[in-house]
Amino acid sequence: MTVRKNQANLTSAEKRRFVDALLELKRSGRYDTFVTTHNAFIMSDTDNGDRVGHRSPSFLPWHRRFLIQFEQALQAVDPDVALPYWDWTVDRSPTSSLWAADFLGGTGRSRDGQVSDGAFAVTAGKWPVSVRVDGRGFLRRALGSGGQQLPTRAEVDSVLAMPTYDTAPWNSASDGFRNHLEGWRGVNLHNRVHVWVGGQMATGASPNDPVFWLHHAFIDRLWAQWQARHPGSTYLPAAGTPNVVDLNDVMRPWNDVTPADMLDHTRHYTYDTAA
Repeated sequence: MTVRKNQANLTSAEKRRFVDALLELKRSGRYDTFVTTHNAFIMSDTDNGDRVGHRSPSFLPWHRRFLIQFEQALQAVDPDVALPYWDWTVDRSPTSSLWAADFLGGTGRSRDGQVSDGAFAVTAGKWPVSVRVDGRGFLRRALGSGGQQLPTRAEVDSVLAMPTYDTAPWNSASDGFRNHLEGWRGVNLHNRVHVWVGGQMATGASPNDPVFWLHHAFIDRLWAQWQARHPGSTYLPAAGTPNVVDLNDVMRPWNDVTPADMLDHTRHYTYDTAA
């Protein structure tokens, strides 16, 4: 069984194997297919039309399936690799260990955001950015430069306390746990972290930055915690809802998996701690 660990607790060998598997997926071209998929859904998911990956109830099961598929791709390279998660309520600084040169590398330089250290810097020659939102072919970051702070544990707890998964109109105006976690309302958890990292993470092509996977693994862990705290609550809407994915509807692009299929993550992986 795959166990996803806090990145702060990874050994040097575990970090190296994770980075090496990422680089191999990039070299083979497989990595960029994930970037392309995510960018396409960001562009097509709107508040008033058909929405699957974002601004909708299926934000969480869609990304859970997306991460499982990516983790399986990593494990096809190295069976001992698992996705780590980044607890940004604890590791809140641009000097935190995940930004070290032996792992994800640090922030970008001031004039263009170019990351210049670590395995994913353009100077290392192994991480060309091919799925672009502009003409720049290198990884960019601007950690914390927008003036925002990363979400706090108290803010996370306030969202985990919400008893209802989602509500009409089932978009970025909705109340409930999903939308407050996604970040369109309230304290803004998920979206704020993307903006804090900056660079490609603030765009639809956010998986260009490997930290995307660590961020979303933590978002997924928060959903698992919410499920454990509210066993009487479940995914909504149940059925007959236009433009969104109901509980037993299939999700694009896979067309063979439903939100109901994604409710129990322990069929696929566990986390190192439940709390």
